Amino acid sequence: MTEKILKATHIGKLEIDDLIIPCAVLEDGQRILTETGISKAFKSRSGSSRLTKKIDIELGRPPLPIFVASKRLTPFISNELMDGLLNPVQYKIKTQVVKGYPAEYLPKICDVWLKARDAKILHASQLNKAKNAEIIIRALAHLGIIALVDEATGYQEIRDKDALQKILDKYLLKEYAEWAKRFPDEFYQEIFRLNKWQWKGMKLNRPSIVGTYTNDIVYKRLAPGVLEELKKLNPPDEKGIRKIKHHQFLTQDIGHPALQRHIYAVIVLMKASSSWRQFHGMLAKAFPQSGDQMPFDFDE
Repeated sequence: MTEKILKATHIGKLEIDDLIIPCAVLEDGQRILTETGISKAFKSRSGSSRLTKKIDIELGRPPLPIFVASKRLTPFISNELMDGLLNPVQYKIKTQVVKGYPAEYLPKICDVWLKARDAKILHASQLNKAKNAEIIIRALAHLGIIALVDEATGYQEIRDKDALQKILDKYLLKEYAEWAKRFPDEFYQEIFRLNKWQWKGMKLNRPSIVGTYTNDIVYKRLAPGVLEELKKLNPPDEKGIRKIKHHQFLTQDIGHPALQRHIYAVIVLMKASSSWRQFHGMLAKAFPQSGDQMPFDFDE
């Protein structure tokens, strides 16, 4: 029995810096990026990649897509990603059949290029592809890709509550977890430094604005709707104080690892900034909130 080819209900273009990748939402809710768009984003038109793909076909092996066809990348492609890349999604835009891959593969593809670069095994002609991978990974921030595709296609306007709830369920526990320290002191020290406040250690009370900053810097940027749901699960008392930490509601398998990765990425941006304004501009580029307009570059 021939597998049904799904139709695209929404189409758009994902714009990352000067890279443009066509994207779609299918009738079953899958978010897809076109193979051609990903290839162009990685400037993958090199003769060696095409030759590798041709040899695979001639030897009867399923070919990897051209944007990861280099043998130098193979050691860094996980079995899970390999299986996905060997089985592209075919879908219809009107009468045209298009080939693509789930949007969540894009950060993983970027990781492959960046790991190969870190291992210093890329050819000089491949370094520009790794650079593009770095640009993409900073803009997408692993867990923001679905929200970005929804925004680019207009799908977020009609996304049903169940679809959003599925995302939230991956991040949030139904009951709060045992407390564990999640925010390193360095996170708060950098907030103080960038705002030119005197740092006297963690034992002293922090300005209340720090909580607002934490919501903006961290929880608003983890995944769509996470902060709103946390506020419902963890409301303040009559004095405006929350007895439970927001992060205690995050799941161990998805929520906490995502939080940890995000916090340390944010600290890196803080350390690279000389002012709060500069940091916030970099943050908006690297980890945009859903619906944010990308900021313009201004001199300090």
